[in-house]
Amino acid sequence: MLLLLLSLGGKAQVQVEQKIDSVGMFIGQQAHMSVGVTARKGAHVQFPDFVNLPQYIVPGVEVLAWKGDTADAGDGMLKITRTYTLTSFDEALYSIPSMQVKVDGKAYKGTKVALKVITVEVDTLHPNQFFPPKDVQDNPFSWDDWKRAIWLGVLVLVLMAVALYLWTRLKKNKPIMVRIRVVKRVLPHLKALSAIDKIKAEHMQSSEDQKAYYTRLTDTLRQYIVERFGFNAMEMTSSEIIEHLRASGDPTMIGELRELFRTADLVKFAKYSTLLGENDMNLVNAVSFIDQTKKEGQPTEERIVPKLSDNDKKMQANRFIIKVLLAIISFYIVALLIYIVYYVSTLLI
Repeated sequence: MLLLLLSLGGKAQVQVEQKIDSVGMFIGQQAHMSVGVTARKGAHVQFPDFVNLPQYIVPGVEVLAWKGDTADAGDGMLKITRTYTLTSFDEALYSIPSMQVKVDGKAYKGTKVALKVITVEVDTLHPNQFFPPKDVQDNPFSWDDWKRAIWLGVLVLVLMAVALYLWTRLKKNKPIMVRIRVVKRVLPHLKALSAIDKIKAEHMQSSEDQKAYYTRLTDTLRQYIVERFGFNAMEMTSSEIIEHLRASGDPTMIGELRELFRTADLVKFAKYSTLLGENDMNLVNAVSFIDQTKKEGQPTEERIVPKLSDNDKKMQANRFIIKVLLAIISFYIVALLIYIVYYVSTLLI
């Protein structure tokens, strides 16, 4: 008995209400039949399916469409409603059967409804009063209908004028080309050894013009010292160069280099004549000094990046701002034109 009462209570909670909004209509008109189910929340509700619309619900009455709605009925209940759009083209009084709805697998039925379809009376006794259909009439011009499109068109023209002005400004302010130059750098010791190789190739150490030979040799060493040790050996005397090398903490070949500079000074300023083989020995000492003091692993390329002035930086910033504004304005122009075309097309249909 307890199980029976519980099952009856559960059934009593489910209510199916079937009604139609009009009991009569003319041929070709539409009526709406609603089927509402009140059930607990979470219940599985299954309505009759009308898949291939339009579809006959009874012979002579078609279902054109349907839509659903759900509302809270309180006390943990929901009211689920499905509204069917009906039509008919045959005059008759139709009885629409009860719609079967399944709630959690159990079937429930609504109540039958009636639909009367009435034909349109035609006066067949006076055929001269039948008139053909009227022509399509043109709607009068309405400012309210067109003012949105007109004002948006004016806005598009203003935006185009602004875009043209910005484009002109962009053309006048030519872009600043920042070119990074990559300069191949010859290492100091390679440059010095190349210069000494040219001295050898010209056989200057064995020529009679010893002053020219020692001038080129010492200038080569001075330039190497400038690039290698970083002090201006080109403007120093031989003794000052030796002292700077000693102070820099590199005593390599100091004695041989001092002897080479001393001999060069004597040849250039005292008309000293060197001994046999002394020129070759000084050339070898110069090469040894370069080999022992050279720096390995230095970069052979140098990137030269030009520095922009404050005015150039300002011009670059202005060009960037103008480009951003042009992009934004162009986007809005295209969007507005698309909307105007769509809006005008809806007015002309």
